[in-house]
Formats: sequence, C-alpha cells, structure tokens
Amino acid sequence: QVQLVESGGGLVQAGDSLRLSCAASGRTLSPYTMGWFRQAPGKEREFVAGINWSGSSTNYADSVKGRFTISRDDAKNTVYLQMSSLKPEDTAVYSCAAAGSTRVVTTDYQYDYWGQGTQVTVSS
Repeated sequence: QVQLVESGGGLVQAGDSLRLSCAASGRTLSPYTMGWFRQAPGKEREFVAGINWSGSSTNYADSVKGRFTISRDDAKNTVYLQMSSLKPEDTAVYSCAAAGSTRVVTTDYQYDYWGQGTQVTVSS
C-alpha cells in the first residue's frame, strides 16, 4: 500500500505561482509513475501532469503546458507540481496518484493509489 498526502494548496491571485507536494509513505515511489489530477466544482476529474518512474518522461495537459512542471525526488519520496502563471480556471482540488506503469498514463482508472487532494483557488 502507498499512502499519498498532498500539501501546498491555497488561495492565490492570477499570475501567481504555487508548488504542490505529494509525500508518500508505506512504500518507495521509485517504481511508480506519478500523476497529478484536478477536479473543479461540477466538472469531471482531469489529468494535469504525469512523470514516469525514472523521471525521463513527462506529459502535460494542453491547458497547463508551459506553465506547470512535474518533478520527483525519490530520495524524499515526494512528487512536486510547480505551477506558475496561475489562472482562475486552474481553481480545483488537486490530487496526486501513483500508477504501476512504466510509462506515463493519463486516465484516472490506470492509477492505483490516490491522495485526498489539496484545494487551489486562483482569484482574478
């Protein structure tokens, strides 16, 4: 079992930056592909970013490309999502997830473990 806990969310203004963290316990994250998803009120959960087990491959939703960066520090058993140039439409609950896949996968049913999420609110 892998337990995931997100942190770093909050209320920011449009144009600001924020870094989310996803700390794991129970098992090392090193074999897992990691992903960040978000869910806004009244909308379905959507893929935001993913990174493979080695960190050699990443994938981003078109809506965040060039603004968000996913990274991992396996020594700290933590995955990060650096968000910049935030927009009001980025407002959502952000969750991290772990998948037993060697490549980055973008659909939520392919992920095995989930955190509870952290709220990000971007005011205009």
